[in-house]
Amino acid sequence: MAAPSPSARVPDRAADPDLAVEARELRKAFGGTTVLDGLSFTARRGRVTALLGPNGAGKTTTVACCEGLRRVDSGTLRVLGLDPAADGAALRPRVGVLLQDGGLPTGAGALEVLRHVAGLHADPLPVPALAERLGLGAFARTRVRRLSGGQRQRLALACALVGRPELLFLDEPSAGLDPQARLAVWEVVRAARDAGVAVVLTTHLMEEAERLADDVVVVDHGRRVAAGSPQELTRGAAALTFSAPSGLPTASLAAALPAGAVVAEPEPGRYVVTGVPADPRTAATVTSWCATHDVLPQGLGAARRTLEDVFLDLTGRTLR
Repeated sequence: MAAPSPSARVPDRAADPDLAVEARELRKAFGGTTVLDGLSFTARRGRVTALLGPNGAGKTTTVACCEGLRRVDSGTLRVLGLDPAADGAALRPRVGVLLQDGGLPTGAGALEVLRHVAGLHADPLPVPALAERLGLGAFARTRVRRLSGGQRQRLALACALVGRPELLFLDEPSAGLDPQARLAVWEVVRAARDAGVAVVLTTHLMEEAERLADDVVVVDHGRRVAAGSPQELTRGAAALTFSAPSGLPTASLAAALPAGAVVAEPEPGRYVVTGVPADPRTAATVTSWCATHDVLPQGLGAARRTLEDVFLDLTGRTLR
């Protein structure tokens, strides 16, 4: 690992040594558009932190600031105890980055690229073992320009990991992957976490966040709107679900229920009732309402709400 540059700031010795990223009241605007509006969050070593949010919520800008690619307008940002905007030279050997567009050289072979990146680090992971784990052997000699999107993604992840980073930023790590490759990538991410690496990932796949993340930060309009483990965010959030013909007047059903009830049709013919207890009394009201509308509800019962349900409740269901 390369030594920090003489100009690099010394990490705050009083800071929590487990904190890999500490962001406080981050603000960033482009022209007259506010992208980050007082965002605060932390990411710890040996844990996977998922940043979730709809398109335009500020996730990409947040990660770009953490990587030193952009500067925040105000707020405090520390990455491995350093200022990423000022101390990039000291941080680069310690941080691995997987971008959605990996920026890989397109004219070289896949394994040639990985070996080149490994050679830039003082103590890289063994290239053959890493290549085998991510299944790069099947296209080792194929030029990057001829790789599929999923193959490029696996190669980019190998390049992010090969330098033994202390902190790993993953932008949509499962983009373009088939189910087998997705499971392999998830195992690699878990292994990095178990080795003490701090992993920060952005994803639109709620299953990926539920399966991988120890901590979740939901971002919307540049602000943190919720944070906690997947279990904490979904705890106690049972919902009543049932199937019926699509297009029922959900507002009318909600009005028949106690105050606070919300009825949604997240997909055609599937209804979810939230905001009220998922108990026999609520089920009886739903059944009675359906009877007056000549509807027979199928599969009526309580179900644990998923992270996707919580995400949609927090950020809305309208397209951005």
